[in-house]
Amino acid sequence: MLQAGTPSLTGGGVLAVIVTLLLTWLFYAVTLHLAATFFIGETPTQLAAKAALVPAVVSMLLQQWGVASGLVSPSVGVLVVVVATLVADGIAISLSYRLSTSSTAPLVALHLAFAAVLGFALNNIFGLI
Repeated sequence: MLQAGTPSLTGGGVLAVIVTLLLTWLFYAVTLHLAATFFIGETPTQLAAKAALVPAVVSMLLQQWGVASGLVSPSVGVLVVVVATLVADGIAISLSYRLSTSSTAPLVALHLAFAAVLGFALNNIFGLI
């Protein structure tokens, strides 16, 4: 039994950050692979895993040290995180899948749509937020 003031295992330490990053990376990789398969056709899952790490890291860093630390105001923080994550996603997708800008933009939009729909569905199922 933990006493008051004793840190718990999930109390926001390094383990919590690592697990959150891994889950975010997995979520982005799955949704990117679904979007890429829909847009491009059959693609290796390794490309999605490579590309998904970048937006996962960018979104985690901006949420943790951008908005929470006061570097970005909370009123515009969500917009900054979303735009920066989409830009990072586009760069990572373009490099991983070797696509031109005109082909990358629709894939980024599809990735956003797949992530929004799946995230909304998971939130309704598990009540995470």
